[in-house]
Amino acid sequence: MIHIPKIWENLEVMHLNREAARTAYIPYADAEAAASGKRGRSPFYRTLNGSWAFRYFTSVYDVKEPFYETDADVDSWDRLLVPSCWQTNGYDQMQYTNVNYPIPCDPPFVPEENPAGAYVREFHIPESWNGKATHVVFEGVNSCFYLWANGRFVGYSQGSRVPAEFDLSPFVKPGANKLAVLVLKWCDGTYIEDQDCWRYTGIFRDVYLLARDEKRIRDIELKQDLNKDFTRAVLQAAIETAGGAMQVKLELKNAEGQVVAAGGGSVDGSDTIELELANPLLWNAEKPYLYRLVVQCGQEVLSFQVGFRRIEIENGVFRINGAAVKLKGVNRHDSHPVLGQTIPVNHMIKDLNLMKRHNINTIRTSHYPNDSRFLDLCDEYGFYVIDEADLECHGITSAEHWKPEAFHRLSTNPAWREAFVDRAVRMVERDKNHACIVMWSMGNESGYGENHIAMQKWTRRRDPSRPVHYEGAAHGYKGNPNIESLDVNSRMYASVEEIHQYGADPANTKPLFLCEYSHAMGNGPGDLKEYWDAFYAYPNLMGGCVWEWNDHGAFTHTADGTPFYAYGGDFGDKPNDGNFCIDGLITPDRKPHVGLLELKQVIAPVVIEAEEQKQGLFKVTNLYDFIDLSGVALHWKLENKEGRIVKQGQVTELAIQPQQSGTIQIKEVIAEGEGILTFSVRQKEETVWAEAGYEISFAQFEYEGQQAETLRSAVPAIQAKEEDELLVLLGEGFRHIFDLRRGTIKGISKHGVEMLTAPAAFTIWRAPTDNDRNVKAKWLAGGYDRTGMKVYDTYWSQLNESVVEVKVSFALSGYQLYPILKGAAVWRFDGSGAAELSVTADVREELVFLPRFGLRLEMAETTEEIEYAGYGPHESYVDKRRSSRKGIYLTTVEDMFENYIFPQENGSRYGTDWMVASNEQGMGLRFEKMSGAFSFNASHYTPEELTEKTHSHLLQKSGRTIVHVDYKMSGVGSNSCGPELLQQYRLDEKSFTFGIRIVPVFKEDE
Repeated sequence: MIHIPKIWENLEVMHLNREAARTAYIPYADAEAAASGKRGRSPFYRTLNGSWAFRYFTSVYDVKEPFYETDADVDSWDRLLVPSCWQTNGYDQMQYTNVNYPIPCDPPFVPEENPAGAYVREFHIPESWNGKATHVVFEGVNSCFYLWANGRFVGYSQGSRVPAEFDLSPFVKPGANKLAVLVLKWCDGTYIEDQDCWRYTGIFRDVYLLARDEKRIRDIELKQDLNKDFTRAVLQAAIETAGGAMQVKLELKNAEGQVVAAGGGSVDGSDTIELELANPLLWNAEKPYLYRLVVQCGQEVLSFQVGFRRIEIENGVFRINGAAVKLKGVNRHDSHPVLGQTIPVNHMIKDLNLMKRHNINTIRTSHYPNDSRFLDLCDEYGFYVIDEADLECHGITSAEHWKPEAFHRLSTNPAWREAFVDRAVRMVERDKNHACIVMWSMGNESGYGENHIAMQKWTRRRDPSRPVHYEGAAHGYKGNPNIESLDVNSRMYASVEEIHQYGADPANTKPLFLCEYSHAMGNGPGDLKEYWDAFYAYPNLMGGCVWEWNDHGAFTHTADGTPFYAYGGDFGDKPNDGNFCIDGLITPDRKPHVGLLELKQVIAPVVIEAEEQKQGLFKVTNLYDFIDLSGVALHWKLENKEGRIVKQGQVTELAIQPQQSGTIQIKEVIAEGEGILTFSVRQKEETVWAEAGYEISFAQFEYEGQQAETLRSAVPAIQAKEEDELLVLLGEGFRHIFDLRRGTIKGISKHGVEMLTAPAAFTIWRAPTDNDRNVKAKWLAGGYDRTGMKVYDTYWSQLNESVVEVKVSFALSGYQLYPILKGAAVWRFDGSGAAELSVTADVREELVFLPRFGLRLEMAETTEEIEYAGYGPHESYVDKRRSSRKGIYLTTVEDMFENYIFPQENGSRYGTDWMVASNEQGMGLRFEKMSGAFSFNASHYTPEELTEKTHSHLLQKSGRTIVHVDYKMSGVGSNSCGPELLQQYRLDEKSFTFGIRIVPVFKEDE
């Protein structure tokens, strides 16, 4: 019978026989192999990735047989790929939960039915490793594990997202050996690993063997000392050895491979070797220059990337290399739609390429340290990283029904102190030598008490070169008031107004960092511009990280084989938080949402503004912190009102220094009349993340010509006759029908082609977006989703032989309730076939803002072609339009659809002057603004369908084209987790007037 010591619920034991944490490295045999970064090129490395024998148990107590013994027969077991998450391979329960613990809240105890996975693997130790110590490294195992080698117990470890290293030397021999691992789903560490993500289990990161010299470097810390003007750098290599005294040789090479400094000496235990360098090239995210330190000791060669940079806070301003830097960031979970938390290197590179292409310079590793190779890539690509400890105990709050004191329950409990501090120690020790890390984070949403203070104090003593942040210490949570050990004030989802107040208050001597803001769930975020106006306005606002980078959809199939992305509850998981994991700027398969395009433009490093627009003078501002604009070119084009390019050119010489502005003149636009001038800022040369000519940002300026007198030809006559409460309007080539009882247009035809399939209707409802989730209840309570039109009166008259007018007084109401609004509509039909609609409406005073107001029309399914003059080419809303540009666009109804995993309002176009919805032959309706520009939407899905369905693969097309022509659509904001929609983006006018002109057209003839 197997005996497993029950230490998974013992707060006093976080490991048995685990090696002390150290910086991440692989020993190589020579400098060339070490510089490659390819682990397999080291003779001292052997991967244990691959196929392992595996057996899943629903409870650790079901593990009866000593599977770890050398003669244990596991041939009949399943085979499981390592690294992987066992849930993505069909074992155990897929589960997504955000706050709530997946187990009863009884810390440190976990359920008796604690799932376990047994892994067995045979491996070979070569003869060349004789005389060396054999170590095994598990880079990530969730949540705890026991280890045996050749039938003997080696050790135990918990702490899922940092490495666990063991010395196997007493247990193994040259030749064939057997390794066995028992992984438990839950342990006491589960209470402090309650992150907002899918709850995956198993050996999910790499496993490998290392052969180490008996006398070897155990750890090395690379400290930097840069003088004030950065003309001199001292690299201090603090070396810790094992096994006795040895000679250590250091060479610092530049990016071209030339040795620029060298040194060495004998080290016994610990010592520091200094290398001095004159005029070092500095590392930053915009120009991530890296040196390479080669450390030779015995037969081993270690290699480290070195980026010289200084991080400091002066007078409340966060600075890198002396420059005030704004962190333009995102929160990034380890997330793969198929592999779960097992992240291949190419997947990491794909993320970083996308971030670079969208002007992002900062990553918060929410909410745990990432694979160390991800940090290597961040060093190379150039990203500022907030490295976050694997610590979150959010679930304690819901277990106590959100009592304020509950939030701090574990952070103030001395029994948990060592567990808290261990999370900081293992993160800092592993990652301390990375240039990309500019700040340490003490975890996420775990209250704030003495345990956090202990973490912070240890971290600041160990690494005084970087600031420490922790958002849970914000005063609003009413935790321990002692925040002296924090260098930065942090907030989540502070409103724009709040950060303005913080920036303007001279009493705030620490910089403010929004570790999460602008929740990007579904159709959003819509409030980015206002945040960045505030960040730029105050030196003590550091910037922040949008929540979050990607949708965490789990790729799966329905019973009939239809593929889709699942979210919480789709696997019968309880508790779950539904689609709250579908809240990113990109899809699970790494396609950008419009929200990412919006972020790219709002945080663009090159800004162009009109200085003297009529004189062709424009101000160009370089918002980079370290590079000038010599690497970009401005491409410009002037288009007339028909969208044809009149003139174009380039400005290629832009030596504008960082944080400076310059003036350019485009003389060619001075003599031109009406049109749109568009600038495109493009990089001149290819980079690892984008091709030459890639657009970094853009800007547009409108030129208004003199309004010429419109010469109207004589309007033909129109006939009107009333038949059974229908008003039939006849003219040259058209026949329209107005329903007098229902107060709306029922039919519009041209040359016998009927354009409508149902009567037009006024509407205020939209399918709620994820960011409407809070206001949605008020909309439903107000009856917004079930409005019908009450017609009080309809009156028509023929004003002259060419014009017929219909006046309608009406109300929009939901059953059981008073009318939402009352209004008057005036329809004017003329002999050309055009209809002009003017609406005046009054909204009931006490009601919350409307989702939209406009006219809904249903057209034939063949109405697929959409042409318009307005903002495009993608969806745009009043608060989410900076990434769209004004022009004339030809698209389709199908292409206008934005396929959000959770169906919702999508595809609207803001600021439209005119739009034509037609079949492919151009037969359809043209909508023209009468006063201000309008918004429109065309879709094969009704708002009701988008409201009802929970997944995009469940949507059913209506068999027609639904066209909305809106006076206004409220903005989308980020209130799924962020603050309420800003006032200026709400349709909360209590009285308004709307006009639209509708013309049946055969557009290819007109």
